[in-house]
Amino acid sequence: MDAGKKKRLALPPERAQLLRTILLLAIPTILEQMLSTLLQYVDTAMVGQLGERATASVSITTNITWLVNSVPGAIGTAILVLTSRAFGAGDSRQVRKLAQQALFLAAVSGLALGAASIALCPWIPVWMGAEPAIQDQASRYFFIISLPMLFRSLSAVLGAALRAVQDTRTPLRISLASNGLNVVLNYLLIYTAGLGVAGAAIASAVSYALSGVLMLRACRRNRELCLGLAGFSLERRLLAECAQVGLPVLGTSVVSCLGYVVFASLVSGMGTTIFAAHSIAVTAETIFYVPGYGLRTAASALIGSARGQGDGRRLRAVGSLCVWLTVAAMCVSGLILFVGAAPMMRLFSPVPEVVGMGAEMLRLVALSEPFFGLMVVLEGIFYGLGRTRYAFVVESLGMWGVRILFTYLCVGQWELGLRAVWMCMIGDNVCKALLFALPFASRRNRERLLRAEGPAAEEARKRI
Repeated sequence: MDAGKKKRLALPPERAQLLRTILLLAIPTILEQMLSTLLQYVDTAMVGQLGERATASVSITTNITWLVNSVPGAIGTAILVLTSRAFGAGDSRQVRKLAQQALFLAAVSGLALGAASIALCPWIPVWMGAEPAIQDQASRYFFIISLPMLFRSLSAVLGAALRAVQDTRTPLRISLASNGLNVVLNYLLIYTAGLGVAGAAIASAVSYALSGVLMLRACRRNRELCLGLAGFSLERRLLAECAQVGLPVLGTSVVSCLGYVVFASLVSGMGTTIFAAHSIAVTAETIFYVPGYGLRTAASALIGSARGQGDGRRLRAVGSLCVWLTVAAMCVSGLILFVGAAPMMRLFSPVPEVVGMGAEMLRLVALSEPFFGLMVVLEGIFYGLGRTRYAFVVESLGMWGVRILFTYLCVGQWELGLRAVWMCMIGDNVCKALLFALPFASRRNRERLLRAEGPAAEEARKRI
């Protein structure tokens, strides 16, 4: 290739630097989420060796766990958006005040959710349509992993605060420590001590507690957050801003998770073998869309920071690069998933029927991974802009208007198989990707959405 052509293909220095920044933020987050996914993989794989009932006992409450986690997740998103904006504007005092609000909200939500989860654990497997043979075991598993809910909430919310000040390496190291502990305890408690499903739950609970403690310690030591009790105060204005950003995110998560609950209950009624194949395939797919979520976090943090700086050009460049990077990464991810579908399933179950059925579903969904990536990164861009209400509308339409409605028709009315159910999942993801992309189709609307705000942007407009 001649020098002239190389020069034309090279990125401008500003964009090349921005690309490096995105990757430096995204890669640790991707690795962290991969490690967290491996935590779920280890539980599923080790428990899967105990048989279909053990797998179903662990999987039947997964969607309720997601629903519970949506509360600290929404708080974390609000903290990420507001803190990254303050960090970009160089407002150190605001960053520290937001860290204090984050600690308060994490503690309150963790204690409340833990109490509610423990109180309801006997009935949750019944509501989820679990067969009577696994209800007691599933209830015990959910009870144990709910005990450290305070630490789970601290980990989610304070981890978001660290990422907002562009520290993604510390959460990665904490995830590595907690996952390592979980693997060791899983082996000791499931097999050596013979505790089975309860052993997997105890291992997860201890690792959650370690993660929460280490995340709190990291926020206390971080020079931007300086989180401590000295000078601690609650700010009504900041709490109101957190609610304004976070409540639509919570609504999005609740709509999504309730949809997953209904979706899982529809599938669980198809029989234990089908549900085991479905739940294992869903777990196996998880690690393949991690790159999308890692880039989404980087996009949200950098777009929030660019808005705080009032840098509209940087804001638009971040959005563009993150979209292209995510779609490219998910194309590669989908290809690997398609080729490795059967080996992935064999990691989690020794039952040939479960492996064959699950591998077929994975090959089917692999083709839609680029759409999933587009959906995820555009949602992250909307979050970074603080425009969280639109995400709520998109999630509601996709989940309930496509996935749940058509799954109900396929399973309850037309008596179709698992393949039709997964086609409904794919239809949901494609629909949401298109709805998120729609506001950017018009140049005028795109410029309005990606307009920078903040002191610097205001000064620029005054000069004009």
